[in-house]
Amino acid sequence: MRQLILTISILFSVLTGYSQDKPAYVIYNSKGRKVSYGQMLKSFKKADVVLFGEFHDNPISHWLEFELTKDMNKLYDLTLGAEMIEADNQKELDSFLTQKTDEKHFDTTARLWPNYKTDYKPLVDFARDSGLTFVATNVPRRYARSVSKGGFEALDTISAQEREWIAPMPIAFQADLPTYVNMLKMMGDHGTPNVVKAQALKDATMAHFIMKYVPPRKGMFKKSTKKFLHFNGAYHSDHHEGIGWYISQISKKVRVMTITTVYASDLSKLSAEEKGKADFIIVVDEDMTRTY
Repeated sequence: MRQLILTISILFSVLTGYSQDKPAYVIYNSKGRKVSYGQMLKSFKKADVVLFGEFHDNPISHWLEFELTKDMNKLYDLTLGAEMIEADNQKELDSFLTQKTDEKHFDTTARLWPNYKTDYKPLVDFARDSGLTFVATNVPRRYARSVSKGGFEALDTISAQEREWIAPMPIAFQADLPTYVNMLKMMGDHGTPNVVKAQALKDATMAHFIMKYVPPRKGMFKKSTKKFLHFNGAYHSDHHEGIGWYISQISKKVRVMTITTVYASDLSKLSAEEKGKADFIIVVDEDMTRTY
């Protein structure tokens, strides 16, 4: 009898374990407290700019980006922008958004990322269907490549036309920002100060183009109905550095809020090292499939 009870107990435990929910993600605030999607959305009424830090191959990031876009569009006068489209392709993007050209023309004339159709096309299509402005914020990759080899001096010889696609020079650069220091450490023997400067060039350029669409704040405590939602790799906005740091150099009054994405095996709590990484941390199950 005792053996039967033990067997039933073990079976019940196994079945209970299999019946437990398996959340794909959990959202935490910067202090490590669980928050709902609705709470996160509501908090953005205080922001002028929301930087959504994604993992480029993460389906949860891309799905939540799309959901957040739809929901913020219902509440605010929304402008979108993305690292994934470069500034010198703004004309091609605008032509598509205003339906002067079709998708095939946009695909062939703009330098779109390989995962554009699966991960970013829904955002661009939504902007087109909704009449939203979508800003190509990233520096053309050829200039970032030049800086990674020759430093900011490599930009000295570019034309006036080309300068329109880059943050105003000289580019401010604070090498001791923790994210830049850490980037250099992570790259090991492959890392050089110029590679970090190329990252800074991207951050500065994205901040520059975001700020072109952020109206001057009339008062520190007055909420604005205009919001800029920007999509970028998480490292470009983690710890409120990167893009956020460059925005603060342009205006101290602009309120920037951040989202980041991290992986974890245990979604029930936020690790100490992830706290403070952003205003909201989306913790995704580390077994989540990738989009490419």
